[in-house]
Amino acid sequence: MNPLHSASHTGNHEVVVTRVSDTQWHAVEDDRVVGSGDASRRPDGRLFISVDAWHGAVFDHIADAMLADLPAPLHTVVDEADHDSRSAWERAGFTTVRREWGYLVPTDPRVTRLGSVRLPSGVTIVPAGEAEEDPLRALDRVVRDEVEAAAGWRTMPAEVLPRPAGTTLVDPSKYVVARHFDQYVGLVRVTPLPRRPRIGLIAVRADSHRRGIARALLAHVLGSLHRSGTASAWAEVDESNAAATALFEGIGARRAGSTLELVRR
Repeated sequence: MNPLHSASHTGNHEVVVTRVSDTQWHAVEDDRVVGSGDASRRPDGRLFISVDAWHGAVFDHIADAMLADLPAPLHTVVDEADHDSRSAWERAGFTTVRREWGYLVPTDPRVTRLGSVRLPSGVTIVPAGEAEEDPLRALDRVVRDEVEAAAGWRTMPAEVLPRPAGTTLVDPSKYVVARHFDQYVGLVRVTPLPRRPRIGLIAVRADSHRRGIARALLAHVLGSLHRSGTASAWAEVDESNAAATALFEGIGARRAGSTLELVRR
């Protein structure tokens, strides 16, 4: 779309960075694409960018072009173990604002000790794919509003899919629901990824906290995965979320990585 943005040299050839669409930039050297940048706006309004380049100089010039085009603040995420990527973003003026722990979650009830979990009085579990869609969407909106009013939805960076305004559930079949009599009060979303299922969200209405509903939901989900032959699931927890950390570590989940969110204001 835009003409030449910036140019540099990585050896014998000039590298030219061009904005090729509203959300994409290319770095070209000797008629070859040697790097790219992408931008995406998340449902909570934050603008995230990423850069894919083999050479640090190319990374820097793509980042410079994107920073010149896009309004601040800008966000990105990196694997905390990837020191080169983190350093590259820091060169561009980004600083760390939060950490998210990645957990390997066992499914065997002999490890999780969830096999004996009893449902709270009046609570039943609605298996994945069986929840009524309208009440499920209403519950999703309630818990999102409650999270936003407390810690803020920014503490859940897994929410990356672009969605039409007002739409929060992409695939209701992935949700297991806790129902208290005739009201939906808790949910957990499980994505059946090829390598390892991912627990993307577990939430309970504020007026139903401290009743063991989250543990009951996890007991159902992990028990179902274990019976299907799946040894472990994956989950991410913001390091500031003490309740979620205690919940997962209390069932034997172990930290297996971490992700950093960085911002340039």
